[in-house]
Amino acid sequence: MGHSWVDIRISDLERKHSKKVNALVDTGASLTTLPKKIADDLGIKPTSQEQVSTGAGIINISRGEAWIKVNGKEGPFNIWISDFIDKVLLGVVVLESLGFKVDPTTGTLEEKRLLLY
Repeated sequence: MGHSWVDIRISDLERKHSKKVNALVDTGASLTTLPKKIADDLGIKPTSQEQVSTGAGIINISRGEAWIKVNGKEGPFNIWISDFIDKVLLGVVVLESLGFKVDPTTGTLEEKRLLLY
């Protein structure tokens, strides 16, 4: 299976500033990650600093909040703001919260039933 990319819209929580971006679907990432430049352009400010585990080890990263829209479904989400990742990574919290899964045969998003528990 190759990489899965999807067009999404990222906004500040007030939805005053938004941008359509092509995001890499990253089912190994919990939160969606934005490059710092995109977060700055949209006025998304860090709310805290966190230590997270990555394939490269433990790093410090900023946490913020953004409004994210994927295939007509949307909502507010915690995000990572990175000064070294240069692409938007769409994490599983957004995917699962909005009711999507990745079809491994096509690399596209499919709707799935949300779980109450």
